[in-house]
Amino acid sequence: MGLLSNKPKRGEVVTVGEHDLACVICKNDRFFKREAQLNTAGLTFLGLDWANASALCCVCDVCGYVHWFMPI
Repeated sequence: MGLLSNKPKRGEVVTVGEHDLACVICKNDRFFKREAQLNTAGLTFLGLDWANASALCCVCDVCGYVHWFMPI
């Protein structure tokens, strides 16, 4: 899909463990995946933000609710 396309982009089905993810707000089953950095005060103070862990965020493509998943 290009930038000038009028067709709305749809997310993808996300599986967590053995279960398909469903939005807790609207029960939608399609999400956009993003990664978010989990900053800590200590590493930020030392200028080492890049060393912080990241979490997987699944953003509902209907209501925009963000589901966060911590690294294992």
